[in-house]
Amino acid sequence: MNEAGVEELKQAVGPDFVLTDSMDLLPYSCDAYTLAQEAPAAVVLPGNTAEVQDVVRVLRSHHVPFLARGAGTSLSGGATPLNGTVIIHLSRMNRIIDIDTENQVVVVEPGVVNADITRALAPLGFFYAPDPSSQQACTIGGNFAENSGGPHCLKYGVTVNHIVMAETVTSEGERVVLGNLAGEPDAIDWLGLAVGSEGTLVIATKLWLRITHKPSESQTVLALFDDVNEASQAVSAVVAAGIIPAALEMMDRLAIYAVEKGPYRVGYPENLAAVLLIEVDGESREVHTMATRVQVILQKHLVREVRLAATPEEKNLWWANRKTAFGAMGLISPQYYVQDGVIPRSRLPEALERINEIGRRRDVRIANVFHAGDGNLHPLLLYDEHDKEMVRRVVDAGSEILAVCVELGGSITGEHGVGIEKREDMRRQFTESELAAQRALKHAFDPIDILNPGKLLPTASTCHDENAVIGTYPGRESTGE
Repeated sequence: MNEAGVEELKQAVGPDFVLTDSMDLLPYSCDAYTLAQEAPAAVVLPGNTAEVQDVVRVLRSHHVPFLARGAGTSLSGGATPLNGTVIIHLSRMNRIIDIDTENQVVVVEPGVVNADITRALAPLGFFYAPDPSSQQACTIGGNFAENSGGPHCLKYGVTVNHIVMAETVTSEGERVVLGNLAGEPDAIDWLGLAVGSEGTLVIATKLWLRITHKPSESQTVLALFDDVNEASQAVSAVVAAGIIPAALEMMDRLAIYAVEKGPYRVGYPENLAAVLLIEVDGESREVHTMATRVQVILQKHLVREVRLAATPEEKNLWWANRKTAFGAMGLISPQYYVQDGVIPRSRLPEALERINEIGRRRDVRIANVFHAGDGNLHPLLLYDEHDKEMVRRVVDAGSEILAVCVELGGSITGEHGVGIEKREDMRRQFTESELAAQRALKHAFDPIDILNPGKLLPTASTCHDENAVIGTYPGRESTGE
């Protein structure tokens, strides 16, 4: 940014909300994907939608790329600035604007922390279902960008299933409202397209979220296994029996070792191979029936022990133990690199065996903690950034794991996104013609590639005729305010 551009940004949001000092910019050099870091050209903190529009127009007029950032908990480098990008930090836009229990919608700004929404809803008998493990820190704008999931998304669905309308700002500074309060697309589902586009199409500035009645009752079943394959087969057996748990989570031996060093210790045996956490919810009689059925199914799979949470405090401890698993890796390794592949549930035993084989062959310790019910794997590859050869092995192992997921009929990402981490891995899942179609869509929204450039899509492997890209983004409510 030149001095004239910086002054225009200060006029748009106020001088206190434009950061240009190198020490101020340092914390913004990456998100939770720390393998790639680059300081932004500046950080701007708008306070409302109109200021976001003004900031976008200033940056566009100076041909400066920009991206929106929330809490920075994303795990694929989607919020990492590249090549002089300016960060539009939405932390000041953090209001819960309205709670409409009659229509079961809450209206929030993008900087609202995920868990704060459920805390605000709890006295009214509602909750917001998508619950990433980072929900105590991550913001709803980032959840929108990444289509975030979480343990309870097995039953209730991911972020895209809970956003009914979004106010957004385009790469040209237009205010555009996507979706409607009915929650159904009028024609083309522009809202569904924007959710999970990783901030490459629009910037969300206000969101209308679907909220859910709190279930009358819930119970959590804990199962301890001496064999990870038996635990994997038990996962498929529970769902195959027609039971859809609210959550079905799994941790393997190394993950258990890490969480038991953390603040929420359950007291798992040291030689345990796997833990399953299964939560069922609903009406009281239904919950008791499902919990009993789950326990019967587990007993058929060489389980060492099955427990039913005796008190709310015990249940909360089990879940706190699981939800701090990523952070607990810091207790057994200087750094970790988390993957996010998806496989069919029935291929879970094979997938885990192949992941472990990759770890053995590349001499990389891998802890597995994941959403077993929907096959969303999170292998955590442990490393020391000072050992450059180890870093190379870890990155190669991560890409190899994604190849296994695709080979088994899955995907390279379930909820963490592609960002810069998996750009080239997109070729494992999509043909060049499919990637070209996605580039054309990006071009239709952002013709000069100024909004979060360098993310999500790999560079075209063949010459691309920009004049052949058509489309103008129709079917929208648009204002120039």
